[in-house]
Amino acid sequence: LKPAAHALFKKLKDEELELLVQAVESRGAWESGCVWAPRGAKQALPPQVLLCRLYRWPDLRQPHELKPLCYCAGGRGGYGEVAALCCNPHHFSRLAAPGECRWFHPEPPLDPTSGPWGQLSALEGQDGSSLCLCLAITALCSPPPPDTSLSWSTIKDGCWCKLAYWEHRTRVGRLYAVHEASVNIFCELPRGSGFCLGQLPAAHRSRAVRRARGKIGRGLLLSREPGGVWAYNRSEHPIFVSSPTLGPPGARELTVLKVLPGYSAKVFDYEKAGGVEGWRIPGEGPCDPHCVRISFAKGWGPCYSRQFITSCPCWLEVLLNRPR
Repeated sequence: LKPAAHALFKKLKDEELELLVQAVESRGAWESGCVWAPRGAKQALPPQVLLCRLYRWPDLRQPHELKPLCYCAGGRGGYGEVAALCCNPHHFSRLAAPGECRWFHPEPPLDPTSGPWGQLSALEGQDGSSLCLCLAITALCSPPPPDTSLSWSTIKDGCWCKLAYWEHRTRVGRLYAVHEASVNIFCELPRGSGFCLGQLPAAHRSRAVRRARGKIGRGLLLSREPGGVWAYNRSEHPIFVSSPTLGPPGARELTVLKVLPGYSAKVFDYEKAGGVEGWRIPGEGPCDPHCVRISFAKGWGPCYSRQFITSCPCWLEVLLNRPR
């Protein structure tokens, strides 16, 4: 990559090089401006792929693996009349891998009056695996977590979402209303504004909560874009996301998606939302179909020791308003 990078640097203006140095040295902690590179020249790799491979992901191969962040003005096209593209490596994210965990959720629903052991018999008739029986025992015999969802109908002040921060089963602080197209949720961010979790006080925090809070760091960027809501993981640890629209069409099961550092995922799809009315989470019952749940550093579901998100030390509830 060295000869190609040097050739690209020679084409950049001094102010573009200064922006690039700022972005690389801060590792994206500062939201620097676009670094404009001329396009159309003969080169083996597009400039954004070249610099992303050089400074962030050595295994990157194709432009379609990248997604411009919402504040990038030139990731998808030219800059005004000038044939230029942004090649700031911290103006891009990688698309989240499809790896996921799902709850077993049989269809059609079982008779709730048959009792837990009668339901287990029905489950065993559909799928005799020990995993499904284990999950069923957890969902049916454990006391259900509290209903943490807040209805979208309560959002009447013009914001597109409200954020609720939770530590296990306790909500900490007030709801945070989001009016701008994007918002940072973080504990520590050198420059920038948004929902600072580090400023939220709590009477008592367990050791597990304090450890998890220490991993939030720069947190995530949540943005409303055409067709849906995206989450970009800015921290140095994974985040875990669930929403009714993450699973395949018609699925009646909870999908938990792991989003690695530097990756983005479309966490809510407005078009799919119309088909998930009456959504139920196994072991928790009905939930708001316009709600996204995000856990910092710790996953939950059948692939993890934590079966419910209320067992996660630090998590976020995104309460979406329906688009008008």
